[in-house]
Amino acid sequence: MKRLARRTPPEPWSAKLRAPFAVLGIRSNGSHITDIAFLPLKEKEAAPADALSERTVQELNRYLDDPCFSFTVPILPHGTPFQQRVWKALQAIPAGATQTYGELAKMLKSAPRAVGGACGANPVVLIIPCHRVVAQHSLGGFMHAGDGEPLFIKRWLLKHENATVE
Repeated sequence: MKRLARRTPPEPWSAKLRAPFAVLGIRSNGSHITDIAFLPLKEKEAAPADALSERTVQELNRYLDDPCFSFTVPILPHGTPFQQRVWKALQAIPAGATQTYGELAKMLKSAPRAVGGACGANPVVLIIPCHRVVAQHSLGGFMHAGDGEPLFIKRWLLKHENATVE
């Protein structure tokens, strides 16, 4: 089974929050959230290390209670200029809605695989809602995986938001 962590964190997590589908690892630089990742459910929760991480935990809990909640915490996702363009487009997709890789690619004058690669490289999951991007005739992939635990998470999130899936 594919490991849930999106990448090996260079620094300790600023907080870890248990969600129904994974433990959310949150990393803050004190002024911005730089990473949120899906960690395995066996990970232990960790109390927030700073005020921004505490606020992020509160906002993530609000999202888990209300999928239409809009995040306000400042984020600083590191990526290429193309990835930044994709991530900005993802933030415009409202809860309960989806867009296909092809639709986003057309809008960004790119290719669906490039959009998928940028979605898979998203360092701030949920706040940048890469789970709202689907394939034309299927759920598509998630976290560079085509099956297993990552798709369970994507399906859970879309169902939580009352999005039409498959």
